[in-house]
Amino acid sequence: MQFHVGVDVGGTFTDTIAIDADAGTVKLSKVPSTPPNQAVGFLNGLRQVDIPYEAVSWLVHGTTVGTNATLERNGAVCGLITTRGFRDIIELARRERPQLFGLYGEFEPLILRKNRLEVTERLNADGEVVVPLDEDGLRDAIEELKANGVEALMIGFLHAYANPVHEQRALSIAREIWPNPYITTSADILREYREVERFGTAAVNAYIQPLIHRYVTRLKSDLKEAGVPRNLAIMQANGGIMSADMACDRSVNTVLSGPAAGVIAASYISRMAGFKNVMTCDLGGTSFDVGMIVNGTPVVSSDRDLGFNLPMRIPVIDIHTIGAGGGSIAHINEAGILQVGPRSAGAVPGPISYGRGGEKVTVTDANVVLGRLSSEKLLSVEGGVDMPRVHKAFDEQVGAALGLDAISAAAATLRVVNDSMAGAIRLVSLQRGFDPREFAIFSFGGAGPLHGTALARELGVPHVIVPYVPGITCALGCIVADVRHDFVQTVSRLIDEVSESDLADVLKTHRAEGEERLKADQVPVGAIEVTHFADMQYEGQTYTLRVALNPDDLSTAALKDALRQAYLDRFSIDLSNFRAKLINLRTAVTGRRQALDLKRIFNASPKKSSAAEAIIGEREVWFDGAWLKTPIYARDELPVGAEIMGPAIFNQMDTTTVAEPGNRITVDEVGNLIIEVK
Repeated sequence: MQFHVGVDVGGTFTDTIAIDADAGTVKLSKVPSTPPNQAVGFLNGLRQVDIPYEAVSWLVHGTTVGTNATLERNGAVCGLITTRGFRDIIELARRERPQLFGLYGEFEPLILRKNRLEVTERLNADGEVVVPLDEDGLRDAIEELKANGVEALMIGFLHAYANPVHEQRALSIAREIWPNPYITTSADILREYREVERFGTAAVNAYIQPLIHRYVTRLKSDLKEAGVPRNLAIMQANGGIMSADMACDRSVNTVLSGPAAGVIAASYISRMAGFKNVMTCDLGGTSFDVGMIVNGTPVVSSDRDLGFNLPMRIPVIDIHTIGAGGGSIAHINEAGILQVGPRSAGAVPGPISYGRGGEKVTVTDANVVLGRLSSEKLLSVEGGVDMPRVHKAFDEQVGAALGLDAISAAAATLRVVNDSMAGAIRLVSLQRGFDPREFAIFSFGGAGPLHGTALARELGVPHVIVPYVPGITCALGCIVADVRHDFVQTVSRLIDEVSESDLADVLKTHRAEGEERLKADQVPVGAIEVTHFADMQYEGQTYTLRVALNPDDLSTAALKDALRQAYLDRFSIDLSNFRAKLINLRTAVTGRRQALDLKRIFNASPKKSSAAEAIIGEREVWFDGAWLKTPIYARDELPVGAEIMGPAIFNQMDTTTVAEPGNRITVDEVGNLIIEVK
């Protein structure tokens, strides 16, 4: 037996999936997350799937340690050593305001000003040394930061993207003095121009590196003690994986890795289901994540901010997140309007229905009141739900202010949160020029299938795809993700001024470094794929367009034609009479992992001969102002080809799926529910 294991830690639950693809064995677990120490929830989930640890072949982990530390500002105490006169770059940034209107709001930089020190050195934009590095001043600055109690050191010099010579020398000196391995140089993290973005990305890496290192080290030790023989791999924000050891060095790549895994799984599954254009909707306990898959490929961006003045310019699967989830709290705001989220009850104390001390009504509580979730059996909840308590809470916290009874207050809660999520989908699709009606919704997460059909109806989307294990989809994404490493090098020159040989040398260097990293990851891979891209613009523009490159034809004519066509496709304008400029060269080196046969997963449990035989009960469910008697199906027992008309409820271990009246549901060959929404 050889099990491939994926573990994704979310804000409310930790999901684990273990698959023996050859034998067709699939084991799942969903346990409460343990925010103070995510490793506890990780190990609890691994124990619950109950597999022989010596049979673990792959072990891939999606973690929110870095994301949470950055957003909650509880990372390491960091210090910055930079070029004289530029200590305040990461705080001044672009001189934007936290709030567009009004002189209020604040920004807390990741590195405090007292820990941002300057040394004498200077390179010009071509990477030529103008002022040599003051090595004695550098040593003094390092000693001062040590005296200030700084744990992690960042070194960022002006124009290091063009030539990292001073940063590398400073790193060499710091290694002799600094008491730990937590040293980040900006050019090692990002060889791209614009100091605000490069320094900001490197600052995130320095800020979370000690936390990631300690977490990974402790987790690897616990796994070794438990008898798990394989090395741990970590999900990256770009949708690939890397070794845990590399994650300790390039910690910024772990930020947003969990949501990225979900989009990778959605891309993998939706292609099998015959859908190439998909909007992914991942609704968990605390957040709602929306991504786009176009022509079977997730949309990736290198222009992402974690928050105000927190740029992260690494390749990231483009995901838009709002504070909406099963644990989102419904309340009456200061204007007397019903608001749902962004505050969440989280895993502890959780919704009132969980019976763990929660006192605020949530989206989960609304689904229980309206019969969409069972009041008799909720995941990880012992005993039934105290329904009188939940009704009373809706009466007092929502209904009293709006003149509604508990049922209407719960229905209003769902309507508000659905509107918020539909708005997020519109934002992600329409701003990229896509009509959501030409896409399918891929609905997953612990709470996603509860709301997928309502969102489709609101947006005019014709189909909803609910995967076979929707609540474990991000963990499944960890298993199907490939190993990937990305590289960038700023050129910032007119295309007429660059030579083919210079460009080829950069791409060759990227490829060689990527292949070395794949070897260092020690994750079994098959074919290695290398793709190249260029960020280009016309002279005088501030934005760029990214185009694919053919490494066998890097001629001036080929580059200009690629930009002309990309601009014409995007804006329907031909600007080829303007001078073209090459800004960045990018390379993605991907090691393809063994494909996973989803049919084996679906057939791992016995199926009934018809949909009617999979009915396990019925209950009254509230739909658009009326209670309807609704059949409850055991999702795991539905056979391929089953056809069902809504309303219907589909129960399974990791989630509940709601199909509304008029929906037509079919089960495809890999177990997906394909829901046609009228």
